[in-house]
Amino acid sequence: MMVHPRQDHPAFRAEALRWCGTRATRERTFDIDDPYTGARVGIAPLASIDDVRAAFDYAMAYRPKLTRYERSQILERAAALLRERTEDASDLITLESGLSKQDSRYEIGRVADVLKFASVEALRDDAQSFSCDLTPHGKARRVFSQRQPLDGVIVAITPFNHPMNQVAHKIAPAIATNNRVIVKPSEKVPLSAFYLADLLYEAGLPEPMLQVLTGDPCEIADELVMHPHASLITFTGGVSIGKAIAARAGYRRIVLELGGNDPLIVLDDADLERAASLAVLGSYRNSGQRCTAVKRILVQRSIAPAFTELLVEKTRAWSYGDPFDPANEMGTVIDDAAARLFEARVGEALAQGARLLTGNVRRGALYSPTVLDNVDPSMTIVREETFGPVSPVIAFDTIDDAIRISNGTAFGLSSGVCTDSTAAVVRFVNELNVGTVNVWEVPGYRIELSPFGGVKDSGLGYKEGVQEAMKSFTNLKTFSLPWE
Repeated sequence: MMVHPRQDHPAFRAEALRWCGTRATRERTFDIDDPYTGARVGIAPLASIDDVRAAFDYAMAYRPKLTRYERSQILERAAALLRERTEDASDLITLESGLSKQDSRYEIGRVADVLKFASVEALRDDAQSFSCDLTPHGKARRVFSQRQPLDGVIVAITPFNHPMNQVAHKIAPAIATNNRVIVKPSEKVPLSAFYLADLLYEAGLPEPMLQVLTGDPCEIADELVMHPHASLITFTGGVSIGKAIAARAGYRRIVLELGGNDPLIVLDDADLERAASLAVLGSYRNSGQRCTAVKRILVQRSIAPAFTELLVEKTRAWSYGDPFDPANEMGTVIDDAAARLFEARVGEALAQGARLLTGNVRRGALYSPTVLDNVDPSMTIVREETFGPVSPVIAFDTIDDAIRISNGTAFGLSSGVCTDSTAAVVRFVNELNVGTVNVWEVPGYRIELSPFGGVKDSGLGYKEGVQEAMKSFTNLKTFSLPWE
């Protein structure tokens, strides 16, 4: 399966910075490799600190004055263009990330949804009006509110797991609110960010409103997050990096969407077939590389054997392999190192008393869907975020136990609950310390418009999703007038 890592893929792309209105190449570059074959699929420039400073200067020299209609039309055209080019765009995602074509096609649909929702929200004016004669000491005046773009530049730093959709969730709300944005995509999957930027330029977006810089985070990250013209930092990625950004950002707005360790909780009244289907979907879609993937399966002890049997059966049926084979539901994980980490964590859990029921097979970055039971909440594989296609089953006795185990990690992003008991659902909604509770659905369920985010080490409680991001990306101004 493996080829020499220096061999270039037929679809090889030599990329350039989208910087200061130009396609700028640099002598220093880095490689982007196909996780499945090892072939080099592209190179991208290593931006310098001077490049970052010039990007801020270029953005600040331009003051966006697009009307709501113009912004909406740009986003609408971009969504239409992307849907027309689903195969090309999804091929690019699969090439650089190893995600299956099933997953990458699905991602393109999500990106188009983000653009569509942003185009609609750009037309929505949420300004308010307040009468001032509501109390005895009121006046004959009226207070109005309106949203304005940020004074500076939005800095968006995105991860590898959704190469284009994570970028879209930063860019589209920024465009809808007439902001300028500099994107620093993951160096593992930058090609999709360049592709989306070009699509938006083609749709009519002024180039000063969007720049894409690639580079070594150790070199340019501090300049990006600490530059005087960086008004807001929006980051999706790991906890340690998110906290480092928060420490450096200082007196500026930050929106952090960090890791998750999301449970799927199955009570003894649940339809086990339905619950097991949700478990495999939540565990293995996107190769398990979602912050909201099912990372712990909590099953009431009386039904654990029957549920686990179904889970193993469905896991063994989950096809994986060559990401470009349309029959495969799952491709690779992001790289060999990630697959080795999952293999090692499973091995550690087995040494501590867990039982391997299927999987834990690794070939390079290809890692099989895996099921463990007899898992204790103290084991690393469930105490920390295991960002891959592993289904660890934890048995519990009571709802109190399920809530305690669910809340017993540092994370608080999302959750899924399988029960028909209204009383149990009310308890989970009120007592799970997470950003989202989905009943009879995977933790990752949402629409691109709705609020999304977590608490604890999963985030600071600020929400993403197109509508909430647009609020974060604006300043609210009030003004008052005499009103007889």
